[in-house]
Amino acid sequence: MTITAAFYRGDKTFEVKQIEAEAPGAGQVQIEVAFCGICGTDLHAYLGHMDARIGFDRILGHEMSGVVKAIGEGVEGWKEGDRIVVRPLDHCGDCPACNRGHKHICHNLKFIGLDSQGAMQQLWNVPAHTLHAIPENVSLRDASLIEPLAVACHDVRMSNVTEGEDVLVIGGGPIGMLVAMVAKAAGGKVTISEINENRLALARKLGFETINPKEVDAVAEVLAKTGDKGADVIFEVSGTQPGIDLMTAVGATRARIVMVAIHATKPQVDMFRFFWRELQLIGVRVYEPEDYDKAIASIAAGEIDADAMITDIRPLDKIGEAFAELIANPNAMKSLLQING
Repeated sequence: MTITAAFYRGDKTFEVKQIEAEAPGAGQVQIEVAFCGICGTDLHAYLGHMDARIGFDRILGHEMSGVVKAIGEGVEGWKEGDRIVVRPLDHCGDCPACNRGHKHICHNLKFIGLDSQGAMQQLWNVPAHTLHAIPENVSLRDASLIEPLAVACHDVRMSNVTEGEDVLVIGGGPIGMLVAMVAKAAGGKVTISEINENRLALARKLGFETINPKEVDAVAEVLAKTGDKGADVIFEVSGTQPGIDLMTAVGATRARIVMVAIHATKPQVDMFRFFWRELQLIGVRVYEPEDYDKAIASIAAGEIDADAMITDIRPLDKIGEAFAELIANPNAMKSLLQING
């Protein structure tokens, strides 16, 4: 059986071609992929930043939804027709992190869709342990948001946001917006700091307070909103030096700062503020199974505005246009590829 797949070939190019589908191996499940989102990591790959890691014969994609097509030997608990999403982490099971129960940050972690072939193909074989079922009231389109939403759920869970705390999200891109939604659902009083006016408008439409550091003194604005106390929880999602500067400047006494963004270079951090205010810095990476469960429940409960997040859907054979448009359009939020009609 032949299927369509999109291969990254380097230099901002993809080759969409027909390949022979492989049967799922032992412990694997074959998925008929419905939708696949394009994430920031995929964009880094497209721009050539990850060529040494992924090479030029890679099928990208991990923010996906689909339906079980076939079951490999030894797999139990799944059947053809099950609606699912994939938690794309393949751990070794025998490193210091795995042995302490932190498989999501395994020392030998393989990220499926980067270190192995991903979801931008019609049929995709993955380890059965990566699957999560989605309820019938969640569309396959909306389910493609579960992976990035799980990132946000993990970030907020690690921050321990509680009812009534002042929360600042620095960066209003797709992950920042999802973090804001999850933090708000947890009871936080959320403000989003962002310089893109279209993203600020979306944030306001979703009911968030906003700050544009290009137009106002962001530190003064946060202090004014919090009675000179500062923010109790800060999420740094911008990946910029100004974001790093802001996160320490606005922290309340014993504020928790959550480092969500991946910075291209080592940023300069004002360590004196950590001493003076007894600030806490929390590193976060990907997600754990309970974060996926929380994300699925949040989508099912209508806590996430999927229509506001999904700004573009294109067929798989238009993958090059979809990536180029995302790079060129700073107002886009989440773009999806429809893999199977």
